[in-house]
Amino acid sequence: MTVAASRIVHLRAGGTSVVLSSSDDSLPKIVHWGADLGEASTDELASLATAALPQRVSGAIDLPTRATALPLESEGWQHEPGLSGSRRGGVDFTPAFSVTGTQISDTSLRVEAQDAAAGLRIAVDVALGASGVLRQRLALTNTGADDYQVASLQATFPLPATAREILDATGRHLKERSPQRHAFTVGEHVRSTRRGRPGADATLLLWAGTPGFGFRSGTVHGIHPAWSGDHRISAVRTASADAVLTAGELLAPGEGLLEPGQTYETPWIVGTWGEGLDEAAGRIHDELRARPQHPASPRPVTLNTWEAVYFDHDLDRLSALADVAASVGVERFVLDDGWFRHRRDDTAGLGDWYVDEGVWPDGLAPIIDRVRALGLEFGLWVEPEMVNLDSDLARAHPDWILHPAPRFPVSGRQQHVLDLANPDCAAYLLERLDSLLAENDIAYLKWDHNRDLLEAAHPLTGRPATHESTLALYALLDELRRRHPGVEIESCASGGARVDLGILDRTDRIWVSDCIDPLERLDNQAYTNLLVPYELMGQHIGSLRSHSTGRTAPVAFQAAVALFGHLGIEADLTALSQADLDELAAWVATYKRKRGLFHTGRSVRADVIDPSVDIRGIVARDASEAVFVLTQRTASVTLPVGRVILPGLDPDVLYELALLSPGTADGPGQSPLAWLERPVRLTGRMLATAGIELPVLLPASAAVVELTAVPRER
Repeated sequence: MTVAASRIVHLRAGGTSVVLSSSDDSLPKIVHWGADLGEASTDELASLATAALPQRVSGAIDLPTRATALPLESEGWQHEPGLSGSRRGGVDFTPAFSVTGTQISDTSLRVEAQDAAAGLRIAVDVALGASGVLRQRLALTNTGADDYQVASLQATFPLPATAREILDATGRHLKERSPQRHAFTVGEHVRSTRRGRPGADATLLLWAGTPGFGFRSGTVHGIHPAWSGDHRISAVRTASADAVLTAGELLAPGEGLLEPGQTYETPWIVGTWGEGLDEAAGRIHDELRARPQHPASPRPVTLNTWEAVYFDHDLDRLSALADVAASVGVERFVLDDGWFRHRRDDTAGLGDWYVDEGVWPDGLAPIIDRVRALGLEFGLWVEPEMVNLDSDLARAHPDWILHPAPRFPVSGRQQHVLDLANPDCAAYLLERLDSLLAENDIAYLKWDHNRDLLEAAHPLTGRPATHESTLALYALLDELRRRHPGVEIESCASGGARVDLGILDRTDRIWVSDCIDPLERLDNQAYTNLLVPYELMGQHIGSLRSHSTGRTAPVAFQAAVALFGHLGIEADLTALSQADLDELAAWVATYKRKRGLFHTGRSVRADVIDPSVDIRGIVARDASEAVFVLTQRTASVTLPVGRVILPGLDPDVLYELALLSPGTADGPGQSPLAWLERPVRLTGRMLATAGIELPVLLPASAAVVELTAVPRER
């Protein structure tokens, strides 16, 4: 980096421009965040900043302002400030920072500023990734002589005037990521989590865009806090025509206490934009895929034993399950909950991370050897952050359990939370996990987290612990991965209750939901995929009768919905008919043949008019091939449904369409669909505009269509 004193900064990358402007020694304003502005001159950029200055209006302050990178009352900002805090008695609650240094590169900016009178120094980092993803992070240092209490420190992202509609998501266990929309009116729309993790009801991103924006149309901007603890995210529209998105950690009382010389640093806040949600999501996917630690090997087909056997661990039964799994093409066998001491149900044993001698008298070696002999990797379920009161660990170390002494908080799933910030507790967990991995041929850990945090207090001090626990979790994962770099880790949290880019920096996939019902998973997977690329999303084929909803779904429908993700199976395969096993094996083979496309291509979705229909696909980056899943959610008002478009293809490439085997689009009483009976070749432009006739499908069924580029006649 080079030191520069320019008041105009233009960051460009990945089709994105970010223009920042500052006057005098004030913190910069983001004048533009969106489409690339090209090679604009300094004078042109200065004119852009001038054109964005507001007028003084009647009844308002004499120095009108737009939001800076850290909006403050001292600048004239009359809304939620970027920094809230004070010293004892409320002193220094309204700092006024003056810039002391600026470092600029082509794609990053670091601004340092101080308020000597208030005894505070701030550093603002702005970075634009190669794919056009904008990141911001703030660091506040107490340079005063006494303590300073940070109540809130939030990054701010400006929005264009066209952003008039908000999209976020809510949910619950078994139904995460349910979308909800409303008008972006004057006022503040706040989403926060106080669960000690993002939570099943968390919105992974908060979006604002042109009214009616969809997957393929409308300018849309969204932000995400890359943090696995409590957070706050908001959309603010002011009466003076400002519109911003803000996000940061949600600090409990006392968590932001800075002694003299101490610094509080926010997590990175990630921002993306696009013409439609697909383009915006694609920027994040590209950035994640460029990471050095991103999984590079083909994502192995995984069988998890939970819904097959639950706590009934029996070597013969599990060996038989592994045999059948290998016969259908499974590549990784994961032994779920129930293998460790005292764990015959979910009321006891958590924390006692030793192999249960009563269930496994010879250790895990017999099942691992059987699995490895079949050519499968072996994986193991753990839940290191949790403890049952009925456990040797809790009896020996009640002081290792988060609780406001002398009482324990309300339990969740009959369990409590360990104090990972306690060095002795962290050392015990590291030793146990390290030993398990060193002593056994384990390639994969399913790392679970099955309850929200309540009254998460360090028992010895009574102080809030969520912030420190999150950092301690990161440290534990980092050290475990340093010692065992070849072991992959899945992040599970009551299903999808901890899905964020902070945890994904340290894990290799997330479990999308404990609900494996394919109909319920359609929205869940679509809105999770706005943040997480498919290769990091655990998507499984479950039992023919869903354990969470009771709905019955055939193998073909389940496989079609799960196909794009990191495919797995969560069912007792020994109970399936040979016909179902044969069909399952065919789908697994199809996944293996196409996973190179699924896990490198671009996710696309059609903005359908008929809510009974769902159209989503994966298009190769060179546009040479694509696969689309056409799902009939429910019965349509019309029969047939009519034409649907297949978006995201190269408009000038000619594609040949075929029904991807296995599976069938046949329904009772229907004639063959013409384009399934004979070769049909259409350009990407035709498919995205005129479309194709959707096969007549029964409700809760799908057709999978393969597109292959072919030479065009000249």
